[in-house]
Amino acid sequence: MHDVQIPIIDISLLDRNPKEIAQNINVVCREHGFFYIANHGISAELQAQLKNLSQAFFNLPLSEKMKIDMSKGGKAWRGFFPVNGELTSGQPDLKEGIYFGQELSPEHPLVVSQTPMHGANLFLEQPLYFKETVLDYIEKVTQLGQRILEGIALSLGLKSDYFHQNYTKDPLILFRIFHYPAQDSTQSQWGVGEHTDYGLLTILKQDEVGGLQVKSRGQWIDAPPISNTFICNIGDMLDRMTGGLYRSTPHRVLNQSGISRYSFPLFFDPGFHTKVHKIENIDTPLEDDCNERWDQSSVHEVSGTYGEYILGKVGKVFPELLKGVQD
Repeated sequence: MHDVQIPIIDISLLDRNPKEIAQNINVVCREHGFFYIANHGISAELQAQLKNLSQAFFNLPLSEKMKIDMSKGGKAWRGFFPVNGELTSGQPDLKEGIYFGQELSPEHPLVVSQTPMHGANLFLEQPLYFKETVLDYIEKVTQLGQRILEGIALSLGLKSDYFHQNYTKDPLILFRIFHYPAQDSTQSQWGVGEHTDYGLLTILKQDEVGGLQVKSRGQWIDAPPISNTFICNIGDMLDRMTGGLYRSTPHRVLNQSGISRYSFPLFFDPGFHTKVHKIENIDTPLEDDCNERWDQSSVHEVSGTYGEYILGKVGKVFPELLKGVQD
């Protein structure tokens, strides 16, 4: 590991000094693609309650957790998966998790039309208040995502509401809670292998254990937890929109702490039916970086809607579920 440090962005400057925050975001998005978010306005009490209830959920017997297995989530793609039940680059990850999204009623137009990845979440009766806490957290971090995108828009010389007006009036919100079982320094199965994220932004709450590593300037560096901050990283669609000016950054997780690790990523993505285009009138790199990417694929050749793109990608993570979603 190297001594490069991931910068911290004070998102409260968006109200007090938007020019300064725009400049800061421009630098970190060009150079790192990852940054910490401070003064985000999400209470420490809500964060602590989410972690405590998540621990209580994962401490339940496997047979109980499997009552809300992802196969029961249908097209909404929600629910629990066991250790080694998720793949990265075709390899099983050493983690278990539960998938959530925006809570939509059966009468919601996207549910009525059977749009994949939209619908109701799956919860058990225990632990108490888990549902209320998860939904409250999703709502507040979604609001934070809109704020971060305002800063990113300003950093590109755009109006602050550019992304909201064009892509995120009705964003696709994917929230995950992951539990990485204890593994000591003599073991080396990746909790998550090297990858980039598919959408616009990922807003991550991680616990105090650490284990997240980021590939910055061709070097792997640690992204240790910093108290009361979130980590934000650029996804492939923002890379696509900026023509590679802002790069989606590879990252991975290796938990060798000897204790369990918990993480809480919220993926803030364009609307399912939205078409993603390159932003006009910004200077961008001349060459596609597909040969340098972890999967050798080009995000700049993406066409069609974001929903079509994400289904193809997520189907590689849970191949057995893809058919059920597309039927």
